[in-house]
Amino acid sequence: MNTVSTRRLWRGETHIKPRRVVMHVLLIAACLAMVYPLLWMVRGSLAPENEIFTSSGIPSRLAWENYTEGWASNPPGFGRFLVNSLIVSGLAVLGNLLTATLAAYAFARVEFFGKKVLFALMLATVMIPGQATMIPQYSIYNMFGLIGTYVPLVLPKFLAMDAFFVFLLVQFLRSIPRELDEAAEIDGCGHGRRFFTILLPLMRPALATMAVFTFIWTYEDFMGPLIYLADINSYTVPLGLRLFIDTMGTSHYGQLFAMTTLSLLPCFIIFTLFQRQLIEGIATTGMKS
Repeated sequence: MNTVSTRRLWRGETHIKPRRVVMHVLLIAACLAMVYPLLWMVRGSLAPENEIFTSSGIPSRLAWENYTEGWASNPPGFGRFLVNSLIVSGLAVLGNLLTATLAAYAFARVEFFGKKVLFALMLATVMIPGQATMIPQYSIYNMFGLIGTYVPLVLPKFLAMDAFFVFLLVQFLRSIPRELDEAAEIDGCGHGRRFFTILLPLMRPALATMAVFTFIWTYEDFMGPLIYLADINSYTVPLGLRLFIDTMGTSHYGQLFAMTTLSLLPCFIIFTLFQRQLIEGIATTGMKS
């Protein structure tokens, strides 16, 4: 800091740009708009049932029974739904890590016949709405007797059917200099050794990005479990939350908000643990060296 700037700060002569003030005000307003529904949900989870919608201020008392009763209601209990969601989400992450990385390596580093055509077809599947394939997929899984199991929810992950993540990893691999492959090939490394010992460690930011998004999207999926799961013991968190609002008009919103608050904790923990890798992966994917 030069002498002139020091004198201005000492005299209190700081110049604040109006545009910067407006920008910060808009950012703060946007943050409040996004955080308010979350705060309202937490407040509703601690409010008595008759105060959730009638009052917007601090509850007259903290209704902790919303958490205890919500956790124990709807046998086999909300804990079972939470474990089921963690199992399905964990398997989905494992499947994508195993197969999407191999598919991306093939498209980015291996030369084979029809490579460009297959890559274009894979990208074209991203534009197909999921609703268009629901009935054919259900018919296939029903033919093999897989309805009522977790197989329809996790099998596509083990077949590299998430074209978005394959494309993400392909772009990341293309940003890695090919000189590394050439040097490894001179040393006698085959495709397997090049992939697992050289490229895979460099892909950690992109893999973290894929793992976080796969976990969150699978954990929050409602339509898939609704279609394929029939036994309440195999319900995931979204289906378990739906049980707090029945078709007869009886609703337990306090318990619903309490269990919704608890259900957000795994996603919050995962995002917090991998925040640095997630930002690094998003920032570096697709960048050329």
